[in-house]
This record gives sequence, C-alpha cells and structure tokens, in this order.
Amino acid sequence: MSTIDTDLMETQDMDVLRFTTAGSVDDGKSTLIGRLMYDTQEIFEEKMEEIERNTQRDDEELELALLTDGLRAEREQGITIDVAYRYFSTPERKFIIADTPGHEQYTRNMVTGASTAELAVELIDARNGVLEQTRRHGFITSLLQIPHVIVAVNKMDLVGYSEERFREIVAEYEDFAENLDVQDITFVPISALKGDNVVHHSDNMPWYEGSTLLHRLESVRTKSTRNQVDFRFPVQTTIRPHQDFRGFAGQVASGKVRPGEEITVLPSGYTSEVDAITTLDGDLDEAGPGESVVLSLEDEIDVSRGSMIVRSRNKPDVTRQLDADLCWMNEEAMRQDRPYVLQHTTRRTQAYVSKIVYRTNVETFHREEADTFELNDIGRVEIETADPLFVDPYKINRATGSFILIDPDTNDTVAAGMIRGVAEDVTPFGQQAEPQAEDEAESSPNVVWEGLQIPREEREKQNGHKAGVVWLTGLSGAGKSTIAKAVEERLFDDDVQTMMLDGDNVRHGLSGDLGFTPADRTENIRRVSEVARLFFEQGNVTLCSFVSPYQEDRDRARELLPEDVRDRFLEVHVDCPLEVCKERDTKGLYAKAEAGEIANFTGVSAPYEAPEDPDAVVNTDEDDVEACVDQIVEALQAREIV
Repeated sequence: MSTIDTDLMETQDMDVLRFTTAGSVDDGKSTLIGRLMYDTQEIFEEKMEEIERNTQRDDEELELALLTDGLRAEREQGITIDVAYRYFSTPERKFIIADTPGHEQYTRNMVTGASTAELAVELIDARNGVLEQTRRHGFITSLLQIPHVIVAVNKMDLVGYSEERFREIVAEYEDFAENLDVQDITFVPISALKGDNVVHHSDNMPWYEGSTLLHRLESVRTKSTRNQVDFRFPVQTTIRPHQDFRGFAGQVASGKVRPGEEITVLPSGYTSEVDAITTLDGDLDEAGPGESVVLSLEDEIDVSRGSMIVRSRNKPDVTRQLDADLCWMNEEAMRQDRPYVLQHTTRRTQAYVSKIVYRTNVETFHREEADTFELNDIGRVEIETADPLFVDPYKINRATGSFILIDPDTNDTVAAGMIRGVAEDVTPFGQQAEPQAEDEAESSPNVVWEGLQIPREEREKQNGHKAGVVWLTGLSGAGKSTIAKAVEERLFDDDVQTMMLDGDNVRHGLSGDLGFTPADRTENIRRVSEVARLFFEQGNVTLCSFVSPYQEDRDRARELLPEDVRDRFLEVHVDCPLEVCKERDTKGLYAKAEAGEIANFTGVSAPYEAPEDPDAVVNTDEDDVEACVDQIVEALQAREIV
C-alpha cells in the first residue's frame, strides 16, 4: 500500500473543522495561513521552492502569503481579493480554511467564506487596534451565528511584544463585542511572520500563558454547531434505476434518521416510513448531518426535487412570509418593485422584498431607515415568496434558515439571507409595503421584551437531545419519587441533562410558606410548574414528582410550554392501590390523617383526580422499579426527546 493510501486511511475518519479568517487589509491573514501550513509541514516541496524564488523581502523571512494569494492580481497588489479555500491537517483533526478578503468592497466575499464556518479567526494588527473593518467582520460573524471566535492580535513583534498593548486591544474588542451574539471568544497574541504563538509557544511573550492558536483550533468543540435534533432532508433528485427501486437522493441538512421512522413529505403532507438508507457503500442503520444518501420509503408517494422529507412529529415552519437578516452583495441596488429568485435548500421560487425594516450601521450598530440596500449593506427585511418554503430560524438550523436571492436576468447572486422567523402582516405578493404614518410611528412602544439570551433550541443542540417534562402524579406512597430518581439516574448515565423536582427539594424554599389547603396545593403546583418551564427552556429533561391531585393544575403545567412542543410534557400516572400505599407509609402519614391530625390529606380527607388521559401509566404494585423506568424511558424515546 502506498504512503498516500496509508495517509488517507488514517485521516478519513478524523474530525474536520471549517474556519474562516477575517480582518482588515494587511492584518496578515494570508501570512498566518501560510505559517500554519509551513509549521505543520503541509507544503509540497515544489511550492516551497517557488516561495523561496519569489520571496522579495530583504530580510531572511519567507513570503508565506504567497502560499495563499493564488491570483495574479493578488500577488501584484499584495492583497487577497477572492475567497481561497486551503486544507491542512494535524494528528488531532483536519482543517478547511476560507481565507477571505480584508477590503470593505469585498465584504460579500467574507460572507460567502464564513457561511459554512464553525469558527472565525479575526486578525487585528497590534499597531492599529480595532478598526471599522474589524467591527464589520465581527458583526458578520455574529450575524452568521459562528459559535467560536479567536481574536489573533498579530504583528506583536512590531510593538515589542508588549503585554500592555495586547491588553488594550483585548479591552477594546471586548467592549465592542458586548453588542455581538457570540458566546466564545479567545484572545491570542501572535506574530504570523515570526511564528510566535501560532504553532509553537513564543519565548518572546512569557507573560502569555494561554494556548497557541493551533492548539485552540485543535481543541475547540464542533459537534454543537450542527443541529442533531431536527431531521431535514431536502430532496435533490429522484433515482429509479429499475422498476424495483425508487429512492430520493440528497444530503441530510440536520438531524438524524433511521429505517422504520415515520416521515412527512413537504409540501404534499403525505406520510410514510423510511424503508432503507442507501449509499454507494451499502445500506446504513442511521444517517446524520452532512451525509449524502438515498432514502427509499415504504409507500409510493410523489416526491421530487425541492421537496423536503422531515420527521412527522418534528416539522419546520411552512410559509411564504419571511422575516430575515439580509446582506446585499450586488453592485446594483435592491429594488422592491422587481422579482428575484429565492434559493432555499433545493427549492427555488420567485420572491419580492416586500419591506425594508431597517439597515444596520455596522460601525455604531444603530438601526437606520432605508429605501434600498446597496453593495455590502446589511439589515432586516420582510420577503414574500410565490411558493411555500419549509424553514427553521437560522439560530436553530443554519441549513434551513438560510437562503440566497438571485437576479433572474443575469443569474448573479445578489443577496444572502438568514431567516429570523415567519413575518406577520406581509403585503400581498409583488406589492411594496405602505410607509408607516408619523403618528402611528410615534405611538409605537419603545419597550422590546427580550427572550432568553441562549434559546432552548441552541441548548438542545449542544446537549444532543430535546428538552422535556416528565410529570409523575399519584397517591402518597405510590412510589413517584423512587421512580423519578431511578429515571434520572438512567438518563444521567446516558449523558442526558436532567433536573428533578419533588416535595423534598421545594418544601422549605420555593413553597415553604404553603400549607395543605386546596388553595395552597394549587399554588404549590403553579410555582413548581413555572420552575419546570424554566428548566425546560434550559434544555433539560425535568422530572416532577408530586401528588398534584387536581387535573386542572396538571393541565395548566402542560400549557406553560410553547404550544408547538407541548407533546414533550409527559403526564405519568404512578398507579397503586390505596391500601398498598398505606402499607408503604413509613412516616405514618395516612394514620395521622385518619386520626384527624393532618387535614386535607389526599386519599383520606381530600380527593385525588386520576389523570384523564395520561401519556404513560406505571403500576408499582405489579412492576418493579426497573420495569417502570423502562416504560418511562421508552415513552421519552417515542417522543424523540432522548
């Protein structure tokens, strides 16, 4: 076997990180990439000889930027013009780099290169600090929801490797980044030309105790960047090599699918089950994000390019009205009186920009009124499409939350969009929105209620499972808490994020001021329900173990969840005969209640309303704890929560 074949076998299963570089002109992006490739020995000998021949510096440093500036115009001007994709690997992982231009006029190229990135390396010239283009790129990074940012303060050799200067730039960038939606920012002082802190630690900056830039690239987590929960399969084409096989080819945009799962085809709404997942190498037991496969279904239904196959219990929004962030990428300004072609996954349709909500000043982050968008403008718009699209918010799903607009006359891509959600009150198709009246604008409230800083969907994506509430109700002594604790242990062992609420951990704090009157019981469940909702929004599977004797209170707890995810509230009836519950009563509560020492005790002096239509029933008189746990976990799996 050849060395090349051996290398390919060793690296084909390695993790891949896609990252982009950004920064102002001459911040050293190309030199940095050249340094990474040079120090990791990823340069062919012929290329190395070419660099040595073309190096024009008077000193001994190699012109590493020549590794990436491949266009003649780039070499002549000493700048990067177009997006250049480079590849290298280390023993830890493989890398795909999008080297993007620094000039403001090429901002659209930066958007293109960053659209699939999981990390951005933002370079700052230590002599210049944070510039307008730095802010522009930072804003785009936030807009594109790139989860990880490395701020590489470059050319530290030209400021005497000054710690003070580095700290000044860190403080300046952190102040600016308070306006960005980026959760993970790392600062590294480097000299790409000299190699300081790029691949190897620098002796010139002993005050810096952090990791090198390469180590950060090797160690950053990437699994959370892809939506593993919501199965979306845009169909590219139908494959029918013979009469006995009909399959639908495409790439899994997000989520996972297995044979036997019930699916729905959009826009028709027909349902079926996955019969097989086929590849050139054979059938698969499961397909996940990024895998190109052919799905065959149990039933003969109409599926074609532009259709989307989704899990029946987890569907995207189907809409012709989009609320979106838009980056205009064409020299010709936007026109609201003309149609564009909107490309979303594998689906194309005619579209109009029906309303410009605002344009963003990327230097000040102020929202400005605008009649049109010109080259490199970024802002918020509403779009009306001729045909329905199957979308998720970009924050949840980058694959189904993004689109491009195409000029139908030239076939040029004129804009890239990130979907916020479904727009309301969009004007009729092909018409422009009426301007808002002055008195109406003045009367608009200034208060905007903010949602959670990190949406539940993002937490679910990071956790690798959905949020859910398991509400165990039953008589005192039925075994609710015992089963809840056992379920939590099982889920915890399976890396599921959990939280458990029961009488013991809410009695002295959350509900310490309440007694056992019917009104107090209702208030107790109301408080617990609100806490359960918060843990649900944190992405946890929350286990609630309470007698909760009233059906109305339990229904209210379910209704606190958003309407589209209320099927993730599992009401579990822990059923056990009253006499058995009394026998298990080690605290003697039933005896005290029957003696009149405890008032309003459920099952003695107060009624218990058994669930009218529970999601699961476990009988602790007939089944042991493990069998009850199995039933509840299976119910969670059936709802695709875990």
